[in-house]
Amino acid sequence: MKKQPESSIFLWNWESMEFKSNVRIILQIERRLENVRLVSHNAHKRMVMCLQGNVGSDVEKRHKKLPLTALSQSMLDGGSQLGDESLIGKMMEVCGEAESKLAFEQSQHEVQLERDVLEPLSQLAEVDIPNILKQRKHLAKLVLDFDSAKARYHQATKAYPSAANAQAMAAKVDTLKEEMDEAQNKMEICKDQLAADMYSFSSKEGEYARYYVLLLEAQAEYHRRALASIESVLPSIQSQQDKWTEKPAFGTALEEHLKRTNREIALPIEACIMMLLETGMQEEGLFRIAAGASKLKKLKAALDCSTSQLEEFYSDPHAVQLKPFMRFLCHISVFLLFSLVCSVSDPDKRLQALWVVCDMLPKANKSNFRYLVKFLAKLALESDVNKMTASNISIVLGPNLLWARTEGSLAEMAATTSVHVVSIIELIINHASWFFPEDNYNNTAWNCIIHKRCKQYCFRLD
Repeated sequence: MKKQPESSIFLWNWESMEFKSNVRIILQIERRLENVRLVSHNAHKRMVMCLQGNVGSDVEKRHKKLPLTALSQSMLDGGSQLGDESLIGKMMEVCGEAESKLAFEQSQHEVQLERDVLEPLSQLAEVDIPNILKQRKHLAKLVLDFDSAKARYHQATKAYPSAANAQAMAAKVDTLKEEMDEAQNKMEICKDQLAADMYSFSSKEGEYARYYVLLLEAQAEYHRRALASIESVLPSIQSQQDKWTEKPAFGTALEEHLKRTNREIALPIEACIMMLLETGMQEEGLFRIAAGASKLKKLKAALDCSTSQLEEFYSDPHAVQLKPFMRFLCHISVFLLFSLVCSVSDPDKRLQALWVVCDMLPKANKSNFRYLVKFLAKLALESDVNKMTASNISIVLGPNLLWARTEGSLAEMAATTSVHVVSIIELIINHASWFFPEDNYNNTAWNCIIHKRCKQYCFRLD
């Protein structure tokens, strides 16, 4: 008998056994089996590739091998090496502990995935479905065995009437009949078992599909726990960040800078004035000669990190430029000043209007502006030597003191360099004692502040 393909043998087998009403369903399940096995195998393979720990290990062992654990340990070591005096060290230590918690959450997540998703998928793709497919092949073999036994039995039955030894032939026919019945019984048992397994597979398809739902649920739970772990440590990290006082002065609002450093006068303004009081009061053309770009950049960087090592700038007063620091920290709205002052022609009324504007300044701006004006007035007293009269000082520094909050039109920018700005600053310098009365801010008190600051920053005041 010519051997038929397994699929045709299987089809013939079902159609020949009075299961025609179920043949279509059985064949549909059979065709789906191999596809399910293949896609389940591929999904399992890709899921395993997503795991970062060793497959099959417990939570503790997996935690030790995770990349996050290595990152955590590296951060903790770095934080220990830098110490608590470094903000980077503190942040590395806190973040290292947070990463360790995240690694533990990940190790728990991966163990759960293996138990609830990967192992069932592997069982389905590598054991359950292959067993059904093997049983199908076994049934095909039993069909061939049954066909062979049946052919031998029919052949013996036809030869029995003409046999010379009827008794022996009858015994042979009985034996072949038993073999055929036994082969048929085995085939029927295998067929029933295969049908039961296929129906069972079909009925459990919803259960198998549930594995992918469990995957997303486990991932959602893991990310919720990870997020909660991060959020629990963020306030502490942010608090340490906010408490760290060594922050750049430039790029920070004046009020924030003063609050963070617990100061009344902005560090760049005060430090520059300290140095100029020491070596620049009699320097001819102070503020007129521009400092080198690299020198100014170095000074800004030194003040940004709140260093007190500024002695090298003593030798060159022209390098101590107040212009960029005034513009950045002592912001005064030019529009408010102009609207109240520029249109006033009477000198006395102009002074009164200007006093009102200065008094309206925010407390932080007013304190710094007063501090600066007191210094400029003191500098103008040395004009016989340094040639920096109140008018000259106003010409050089005025545009940096009065400037538009938003540099927009050309008219606004031109206004900040007009003669009105110079005249306003000149008036304030010449009448510094009137704008800032001695009873509120007298020379003795001001000099005491200077001496206190000089001592703090290792400056010497003769």
